[in-house]
Amino acid sequence: MVSIPLSLALGVALLDVTGYSINQLSIVGFVIALGLLVDDSVVVVENISRFLRQGHSPRQAAIRATKQITMSVLGCTATLVFAFLPLMALPGAAGLFIRSLPVAVVFTILASLLVSLTVVPFLSSRILRSHGERGNVFFRALTWAIDGSYKRLLEKALAHPAVTLATAALLLVGSVALVPRIGFSLFPKAGIPQFVVAVETPEGANLAETERAVRFVEASLRRHPEIATIVANVGKGNPRIYYNVSQKNEKASEGEVLAAFRTHEPEVTERVLAALRSEVAGYPGARIEVREFEQGPPVDAPIALRVLGDEPSHIDEAARRLEAILASTEGARYVRNPAGDRKTDLRVRVDGDRASLSGVALPDVDRAVRLAVGGVVAGRYREDGAEESYDIRVTLPRGAAALPGGARPGLDVLDRLYVPGNAGAVPLGQVAEVRLEPSPARAYHFNKVRSATVTAWVRDGYNTDRVTKAALGRIAQERWPEGIRIIPAGEIESRQESFGGLGTAIIVAAMGVLAVLVLEFRTFRSTLIVASVIPLGVVGGLVALFLSGYTLSFTATIGFVALMGIEVKNSILLVDFTNQLREGGMSITAAVQKAGEARFVPILLTTLTAIGGLLPLALERSALYSPLALVILGGLVSSTLLARVVTPVLYELLPPEVERAHLQDTVAASAGASVAA
Repeated sequence: MVSIPLSLALGVALLDVTGYSINQLSIVGFVIALGLLVDDSVVVVENISRFLRQGHSPRQAAIRATKQITMSVLGCTATLVFAFLPLMALPGAAGLFIRSLPVAVVFTILASLLVSLTVVPFLSSRILRSHGERGNVFFRALTWAIDGSYKRLLEKALAHPAVTLATAALLLVGSVALVPRIGFSLFPKAGIPQFVVAVETPEGANLAETERAVRFVEASLRRHPEIATIVANVGKGNPRIYYNVSQKNEKASEGEVLAAFRTHEPEVTERVLAALRSEVAGYPGARIEVREFEQGPPVDAPIALRVLGDEPSHIDEAARRLEAILASTEGARYVRNPAGDRKTDLRVRVDGDRASLSGVALPDVDRAVRLAVGGVVAGRYREDGAEESYDIRVTLPRGAAALPGGARPGLDVLDRLYVPGNAGAVPLGQVAEVRLEPSPARAYHFNKVRSATVTAWVRDGYNTDRVTKAALGRIAQERWPEGIRIIPAGEIESRQESFGGLGTAIIVAAMGVLAVLVLEFRTFRSTLIVASVIPLGVVGGLVALFLSGYTLSFTATIGFVALMGIEVKNSILLVDFTNQLREGGMSITAAVQKAGEARFVPILLTTLTAIGGLLPLALERSALYSPLALVILGGLVSSTLLARVVTPVLYELLPPEVERAHLQDTVAASAGASVAA
């Protein structure tokens, strides 16, 4: 109990020294560490208690027991640190986003190692007392339970090794087969009682038109009593109100409305948002999208398809077809094709032959049109004593009185426009054709190649990965214009970047863990037996995701990486103790049975502490953190139950060579020399 607050305090101090802050991810890191930091202390106290039961004084028991297991505890803590260390070097935005979590875990685990080897032995020498050879009531109850259940199961497993290993293999294959049904995702929704309504009027619309659409949204929001506050911005986006959403630039055709619920109830949130989407869907002349905030690095939309090519007309055609495919794909909504946004340009096509005959120069035509449309600056005006000056802009008359019938100026104004020529003023219509033409609002490029990106959001209850794959399957069946390439972007692209770095992290973590095992055991057989526990934890992690309904997200994958170090740490306990029993002269079968029974209690205790630390995180039902906790919880349960049977069977089938130079040590002493939970 003392090691928990002390280790957390040291972890927070190290976090501050290295420049990290207390945030949602570092707090989750501390919650994960909460179930792990007592492992070393549990092992030390359990070994000291063993020496006390053998008749040593509290001081002697604390010194001898701690000396015996120091190297084992160091090795086991190193495996756990190596599991989290590569996560600190993940590349990209996702790695930067998640970094404070493994940092908090590593710092706290290292602090717990220091506490377990210093403070815990000191307190044990002052507080612990012997309860006799059989221990206290709790220890005797656990021993009775082990003798009545686990001991018999272990004997049957050792008698039928082929059946045991085949059963474990079938469970592993069955759990991996659940992966397609579990599905993939990157980061889930934020799960906060706030959302934003994005309003976009056609290109070129003025502020008044955008404001009318925003007022319509505000009126719809006010009809729902569940909504407490509304904040609207017209002509620009809201300020940065969520960590991965930046403020948009000023634009007359865009507006945003931020709304907050009175309470955070997922059922109420889903019902109100569904009603709002139905209410604003029919507004004419504007795109209105009700969006929830999402976790993780910023992305334009969960589904994005990037079109690359050299010919603009081919790109526009492909983008329109992609827009139609996404719009008809089940689960997709708010399909957006920026390449389809058009603005109206005033096109003046000069007839070169006529202009030459009339002596009209192109710069004069340009100047005359600018004079009529936007005006030209003829000078500046400043009042006496004033510091600020104003442009004097000359243009055609625009007042209602200056035009026939009081109408506003149109293209017919340009028909009465004259440009200078050799023989005097020449009507513009004599040398040029004036007309309005639609054109793209802007040109997009990706890696210096002309592009267009079609995006879409995902309806509630649908998985982004499945919807994207359904759209890609239809796209693969289409024939596209020559030179057109279609590349998935959005969440798929972010996931490839994030999981690509995570794959490297898993490899580095595995190599680091195996290196520590080889250094500790000095035999590859022992290393192989210890590492065999890793797939057994995968079984429980995948089953936990499947039963809870969560997808295999980025944080869930991090849970599997963390599980690797936790499982190996528990498995070391059994294999190392078995080796020491054999060094003491026991046969392989007797050592396997003895180690399995004796090491079951500390393994169970450390597993229960980890489960207790992670259980609140799993019960929180957080879409971001609960999958991580559930993966570790499920993996701990499956590895604790399966590995206690599979590992002894593998040990008996592949017994590593041990040195018998320690026959002078008693078996009782060696029983505590190799513990590491």
